[in-house]
Amino acid sequence: MRIIVAGTPEVALPPAEAIRASSHEIIAVLTRPDAVSGRGRKVSRSPLGQWADGHGIPVYQPARPGDPEFLEQLEQLAPDCVAVIAYGALVPQRALDIPRLGWINLHFSVLPAWRGAAPAQRALMAGDEVTGASVFQLEKGLDTGPVYGVMTQTIRPRDTAGDLLDKLAEGGSGLMVAVLDGLEAGEMEARPQPEEGVSLAPKITVEEARVDWTQNAVTIDRRVRGCTPAPGAWTTFRGARLGLGPVEPLSEEAEPLAPGELRVLKKAVHVGTATGAVALGEVRPAGKKAMAAVDWARGARPSAGERFETEDEAGLAPSAGAASEGAS
Repeated sequence: MRIIVAGTPEVALPPAEAIRASSHEIIAVLTRPDAVSGRGRKVSRSPLGQWADGHGIPVYQPARPGDPEFLEQLEQLAPDCVAVIAYGALVPQRALDIPRLGWINLHFSVLPAWRGAAPAQRALMAGDEVTGASVFQLEKGLDTGPVYGVMTQTIRPRDTAGDLLDKLAEGGSGLMVAVLDGLEAGEMEARPQPEEGVSLAPKITVEEARVDWTQNAVTIDRRVRGCTPAPGAWTTFRGARLGLGPVEPLSEEAEPLAPGELRVLKKAVHVGTATGAVALGEVRPAGKKAMAAVDWARGARPSAGERFETEDEAGLAPSAGAASEGAS
């Protein structure tokens, strides 16, 4: 079949590569417009757009997939199907109606659980033990279309959102190709999603990624891993933002600390929560590269009893240049 692949972030690359290696022909890539990113604030192409450039595949970047000029281009391309992986824009009905077999979407949850932009992140933060990926027929509703196929994936205790998305992208690649094969053969039948078990996964904001040390250690651990690598968990110390990598909840034998209180040891930095301490992993001071927490503490020299500040104490708002969340 003649396929257009629609996607934007790196998580779209394994499925795109799997389609390229299959019997189907990728006639074009649809991705979000070039955007300013990085410390140098340079305009850069999306990862999927760069991938397409490297394989000589035409790239389309409409501001909105409902733009009249793009709709005309889509009709001229006459794809059999559009395969979507984390495209990042709502598709209007007129565009959905153009491909002979419609648009199919690889979504990183077992639908109807975690409909929305951050399914893997929300599954981690909720403490789910199993998640997966679904291929469904795209329609105007938010991830509500009938499902062609599902795969499941166990969430490991120390997985970050990045780890989980990588696994789901790899596992979902075969599922996407299998659905395309079945559609070509006329053997695929989509089933409506159950009405029970619906949950929503909105994009994680930078403010939501701020750690509240008055929560329990398990909740904090899940939140930090769910925000890694993007938008990135953070806290404040002496009025300045401090990015946080994954933390490790400590055993009950560890010496108790007040929420947010720091204790610097020879080879570790502990922070108090509502239920027990956690050990910091990597931290990232504002304007600097990530470093081990003990190296940061060696320079910062927290005093006895010093702690990370609460929102009211710091009075900080999310920075305009904060990293955006990875799509799923």
